[in-house]
This record gives sequence, C-alpha cells and structure tokens, in this order.
Amino acid sequence: MSELVSWKNSPNRMPLVIDGARQVGKTWLMREFGKLHYKNTVYINLDDERKLHKIFEPDLNPQRLIKGLAFEKEQEITPADTLIIFDEIQECNRALMSLKYFCENAPEYHIVSAGSLLGVAIHKESSYPVGKVQTISLHPLNFAEFMDAIGEPRYKKLLENKDYNLSYTIEERLIDALKHYYFVGGMPKAVLAFAERSNLNDVRRIQEDILRNFELDFSKHIDAPSIPKVGLLWESTPNQLAKENKQFVYRDMKQGARASQYESAFYWLDKVGLIHKVHRVETPNLPLSAYKKEAFKVYLLDVGLLSAKVKLTIDNLKGGGTSVFSHFKGALTEQYVLQELKASERTIDICYWTNDRSKGIAEVDFLIQHNGEIIPIEVKSSINLKAKSLRVYMDYYSPRVAIRTSLGRYGYHDSLCDIPLYLIGQFAKICLPS
Repeated sequence: MSELVSWKNSPNRMPLVIDGARQVGKTWLMREFGKLHYKNTVYINLDDERKLHKIFEPDLNPQRLIKGLAFEKEQEITPADTLIIFDEIQECNRALMSLKYFCENAPEYHIVSAGSLLGVAIHKESSYPVGKVQTISLHPLNFAEFMDAIGEPRYKKLLENKDYNLSYTIEERLIDALKHYYFVGGMPKAVLAFAERSNLNDVRRIQEDILRNFELDFSKHIDAPSIPKVGLLWESTPNQLAKENKQFVYRDMKQGARASQYESAFYWLDKVGLIHKVHRVETPNLPLSAYKKEAFKVYLLDVGLLSAKVKLTIDNLKGGGTSVFSHFKGALTEQYVLQELKASERTIDICYWTNDRSKGIAEVDFLIQHNGEIIPIEVKSSINLKAKSLRVYMDYYSPRVAIRTSLGRYGYHDSLCDIPLYLIGQFAKICLPS
C-alpha cells in the first residue's frame, strides 16, 4: 500500500501494472487503495465486462476512452480524484495498448491495472507498452505480514526496535507461529481463515480450492497439446524438492523426458507466477545472471500450497518439537526462505552455488546479488549449525558477509551472520549496510 501511495504522489507517475499469481490479493489491494486514497474509483473487470472491450476498438485516444468509460460505468472520472482500475487487463489487448497513450498524452489520469495471466500476455503481444508503465509484483504474505494478520504485536515491535538479540525472549512463540506459517502460508484467503477461526481444516480446504483453480487455468488458457506437460511439471515439483539433491531432473519426472519438450511448460508456469526457478552458478561473479548454468531448482509460489501438495497434516504440527522444519527433507524450509527473499528484496537475483565437483561436492542453498555484492545464504532446518559447504565457499571467495539461517539465535562473528529463520525476511536490515 505504501508503494501505491508513493506512485500516486510521484510527479513522474506512469500507468501502473501489478503482476502476481492468481489469488495473491491484487484486486483487493487495488480497490482498497482506491477506497482509502481517492474520492472515486472506477473498477473495470475486462474478463467479466467484455462488452467494454468495444470502447477500445475505434482508436486509443485517451480523452475519448475516458468519456466512453464514464458513460458505460455511469461514473464521473476526474484526473486527480479518480482511480481507474483495469482488472484482468490481459483479456483485452487494446486496453493494454492504451496504457502507452495514457502515459504519453494523458498522464494526469491515475490508472492501475492487474491480471493473473498478465505475465503470459506481456510476452505474447509485441504491443505491450514497454517503458510506458511502472510495474510492481505482489507476492503472498510474508512471515511479518502473517504475524500482523494474526494479531501478534510482539513480532512487529521486535522489528521496529531492531533489537534482534532480544528475540530469544519470545523465541518459543515465534517458532510456534513459524510452524503454523509453514502450514497456512501466505495466500490471503488462507491467512484470513486462520486469523479469524484458527481452523486448520478450513485452511486446507481453501488451499485445495486454490490449487484446483490453478489447474483449471491449465485447461482454459493453454493449447491442448501443452496441457499434459504443464500438469506433469506442476505435479512433479514437490517430488523434485523431496530429493536430497533438489536439482530438477527431467527423467525423474518422466522416463525419457528432455528439456526441449518442457521449455514452453516451464515458461507458462513461471510467467503466471506459480513457480520460481533458481539456477546454479559455479563462479559467483557479478552479474550473477551472466554466470547461470542450465541446472536449476524449482520452487512453488507459496509454502502453504507446497504443504498442501505434500499432504502436511495437522498432526505434523501438533507433534511437538521442531520436526516440521526438517519435514520433507527440509524442502519446506528452503521454500520458506526463498519466499522471504523474494518478498523482501524484489530486485535481487537469486541462484544457488556448487563448486567444481571434482574437488568434492559443496553446495550453498542460495546466492543473492544485493547492492553490488554477492551474499551466500545457507539454510538449516534445525538448530544444527554445521555449515561445511558455506565454509568452503567462504574460504574460496571471502565474502564480506555470509548468512546462515536456522532455528538458532542471532549472532555475528567473523563475517558470518546467524539469522533465525523467523527473521530471515529482514536480512538486509540485520546484517547489511543501509
């Protein structure tokens, strides 16, 4: 919301595009923004209101479009006081094209748009207004937002005071909340159900509905020959993460499968925001993107949805101890950490590192490029603080700072920063200069 307010007040404001997977809260956010910060909101769903597509057909003159939309919606549209929302904008290519003309010829109008399949539409259509729109990504709720949603003020106070050494005073509560976050995740509807009723059975039903809706999109929006490939890839992701070596292997998905056969399926799932691909690097130089290898790992968009797909049960949470963190060979913990990194620092590049295997295998779970430096992050699913691979990396490359995240407590010694899992989303504030 604060980013949207900054956009509203910017003298260089361009039409705004919000991208993100289905059901992460794009529509709610846009409408709530309009309600809180504008006198009037004109909401147009270009999937449900297809009759409005005809307004964009004659030409894309902004003044004519505004008159047509005001007439059809029976609402007054004034430049500074009205927020115009184009939802599911990928359903009308001419509406998407119109953003260019609003930027160039009528920047006084405040326009925000979104679409759950916008990532695919952007790359299908050469008419996308490159350089004429501002884009932000909306992710599922991170752990800090989850704590806020369930009414846990102590966590927010801890973050505001930045006294991370004192986190141990509420450590038991934080670890318990993190266990529940592994089950609930950050999809807004699931979080709302948990916050209001604390009923994990309701949460799981909601997650299963979300997963079914994703799969319905496969059949509605993908050409028939590609549907089985996308479905197989989607279903195989949890099994790939369950392996000791989480690198994606095509033959583990289907005997004889080759990369070339599944390139378009990966592309579709990535562009609609359902998966995150994390590539391997052997040489951690800047920019990381130039050193990516073909090998990669695949994660889902949300830890709660991954928990639903692997059938994590309520009994797994109630069993006591911290076994849930290492459940499923630590995949839930890696998924959680990736999600926190993605949500907290949207511009960072994320990879993972392995050394020259002829010298013995060493692997660091994540490398991030942040403010001109490369930072290794080792993920531990328990309090075990052995990090042999991270030490190998540090001996090779002497990073200014390396991060180890686990259920252990905060600490900083000889360039190694230990960050509890429940604080990893704050890594930049904790151990990096502002």
